[in-house]
Amino acid sequence: MESVEFGQVEAAARVVGAVVRRTPVVGSRVLSERAGVPVWLKCENLQRTGSFKPRGAYNRIANLSPAERARGVVAASAGNHAQGVAWSAAELGITSTVFMPIGASLPKLVATRAYGAEVHQVGETIDESLVAAKEFAERTGATLIHPFDHPDIVAGQASVALEILEQVPDVRTVVVPTGGGGLLAGVAIAMNHCAPQVGVVGVQAAEAAAWPDSLRAGTPMRASRMSTMADGIAVGMPGAVPFGHVSKLVSRIVTVDEEALSKALLLCLERAKLIVEPAGAAGVAALLGTELRDLPGPIVVILSGGNIDPLLLTRVINHGLSAAGRYLAMRVTISDRPGALSALLGVVGRAGASVVDVVHSRTGTWLAVDEVEVSLTVEMRGPAHRDDVLDALRDAGFRVRAEL
Repeated sequence: MESVEFGQVEAAARVVGAVVRRTPVVGSRVLSERAGVPVWLKCENLQRTGSFKPRGAYNRIANLSPAERARGVVAASAGNHAQGVAWSAAELGITSTVFMPIGASLPKLVATRAYGAEVHQVGETIDESLVAAKEFAERTGATLIHPFDHPDIVAGQASVALEILEQVPDVRTVVVPTGGGGLLAGVAIAMNHCAPQVGVVGVQAAEAAAWPDSLRAGTPMRASRMSTMADGIAVGMPGAVPFGHVSKLVSRIVTVDEEALSKALLLCLERAKLIVEPAGAAGVAALLGTELRDLPGPIVVILSGGNIDPLLLTRVINHGLSAAGRYLAMRVTISDRPGALSALLGVVGRAGASVVDVVHSRTGTWLAVDEVEVSLTVEMRGPAHRDDVLDALRDAGFRVRAEL
């Protein structure tokens, strides 16, 4: 395992500081009230290419020899690293080739090409794309720019921690979305050297969490499942370079479920007016839950990226609204007679709910001859209102089955 010294972090900060944005930190009243201490959001979603990735990619590519630069670079990514590599290579006048999974989101695909990379879509996962990228590197002599498993990448990502220390000098905890571990390791190295009193916490999606088992085993282990909306941190196995540092320097790694991720994304959009992708909102999701109670503050949560497909954003917002008790989907059985549907909607209206969608069906085999089923989606004011609407319908004699 190659170690990263703080001198490398300082050098990387000088290299990337000239080209990346010094992203702002903004306070979050709602998270501060929930945590009981000041909470700040480090907005790497506002970074060049929409994520923290150019910090490591630019540092890695800038350190290549003239001969290596002449042969170009290659990478594999679902989107954020791809854009970081493509942009960095273009800034340094180097050709880049990127392998992306077949299911990569269209906006990330288009953006990577727009930054100048030659893009190939190979495989269903990042791991399969990485195999193709390695084969390309061996065949052409291009340098593989790994998304997280290289000292130059880790050192470049550490530059965000140095900014945090300047912007929130009394910070006591930093919460970091975590995939392969490059960002987490970089932040931990910088904090351990400059401010050892600061705790560093990693957050993974529960449906793609390789770190907890890896730390228990004492070696990188492959995740048992990979099924999360947070594609930016959906990494099959931690990198060897990050693992050596994270296992020694990081105090905790927690996981968050898909519902928590969608709630966090919605909170960032509604309350902070920030568009954040699910992976980038992982730290916010952890603070909204019970995983991180009684952390010393001030707390800085890194919003690691904001590159989200508008179609996915729409679905996640709807999921977040449902999880927050703002939407209720239900199936209601009513009698098949004139006025029954009107009576149902009347109860809903008097309960103060707004109808979003109604589907009227007579074809269910579970229905009696004189019954119909109504699939109803209504908008509400929160979980308590949800319960009030359901109680009102049942008190009126309707058979109701809530779906969300």
